[in-house]
Amino acid sequence: MIVLPGNVVISDTEIEITAIRAQGAGGQHVNKSSTAIHLRFDIRASSLPQFYKDRLLAASHHLITPEGVVIIKAQEYRSQELNREAAYKRLENLINELTVIEKTRRATRPTLASRKRRLEGKARKGATKSLRGKLRRTPE
Repeated sequence: MIVLPGNVVISDTEIEITAIRAQGAGGQHVNKSSTAIHLRFDIRASSLPQFYKDRLLAASHHLITPEGVVIIKAQEYRSQELNREAAYKRLENLINELTVIEKTRRATRPTLASRKRRLEGKARKGATKSLRGKLRRTPE
C-alpha cells in the first residue's frame, strides 16, 4: 500500500508485481533466482483522483507507456524484498514528482535602494577603469 499526500492511497491490489531474473553479471546466483521485480500500475484503471490521473497521463515520462501503464523494473539489490520496496518507492516518487503544483511567479520590481546601490557600484567600477588608461603628456 502506498500513501500519497492528500490522504490518497494506492492499494496493493492495483499494483501488479512479478518476480523475474535480473540481468547482467552475477554468477550462479543471478542465473538461478528471480530477484528482480517488474511492477506494473495501470493509471486509467486505478482509484487515483482524476487530478492525479490527468497529470500522470499528460506527462511525457519514460516509465509511462502511451497506454497509461507505469512499468518499473527494480534489480538493484540481490534480495527480492529489497527490490520490491525499491519499486514501490520509485512509483511513489514518480507520482509525487509529476503531481506537484508549482507556485506561480509574481513579477517584482527592484527597490529604490537596490537601484541606487547598483548605479553607485557601476560608477565606482567606471572610475577604477578610467584610471587604467594611458597617461598623456601635456606640452609644457
